Amino acid sequence: MATEPLQSLSPQDFLAFEREAETKHEYAGGEVLAMTGASERHNLIVANLAGELYLQLRDRPCRIYSSDQRVAISPEGPFYYPDVVALCEAPRFLDEEDDTLLNPSVLVEVLSPSTEAFVRGPKFSDYRTIESVQEIVIVAQDAMRVEHFVRRNDGHWLLTDHASPESVLELVALGCRVELSRVYAKTGL
Repeated sequence: MATEPLQSLSPQDFLAFEREAETKHEYAGGEVLAMTGASERHNLIVANLAGELYLQLRDRPCRIYSSDQRVAISPEGPFYYPDVVALCEAPRFLDEEDDTLLNPSVLVEVLSPSTEAFVRGPKFSDYRTIESVQEIVIVAQDAMRVEHFVRRNDGHWLLTDHASPESVLELVALGCRVELSRVYAKTGL
């Protein structure tokens, strides 16, 4: 999803604005970023991955959220909408609105040409600061390639690249395994 800066607001003003807005916006560095629609392939990848995770987690106390779940890096922001969010503990929210998640375990971003630099730069850096995040997954939409980052016990991140249909993305924090052929089903890749 493409983003473009709109205006500068305080974190509290942003949340008030966003809760009334008809379209989604992210908030980083004090700037409000308008989000635009995604391609069919992007949407298929998100639906495929969320669906596969849901099937494996449906009988467990885990939750899968799609791109409408706002995540707070901290109570003061930034605030983002990852493509898929998952956790297997009770969700904690910023306030009584229950619309801004504080404790995701797994975050997934599907790259778009217009957002790749932002996702790989500031957003990825911000995601790594969330204490509860154990895994970050970055999915290409123009080629079969998944980058899987796992937080090690020493705080460093371990990267595993997946690039073949038989390759299996293993999300340890969720106890789930998904073949890349299923992530990219019906995308033409």
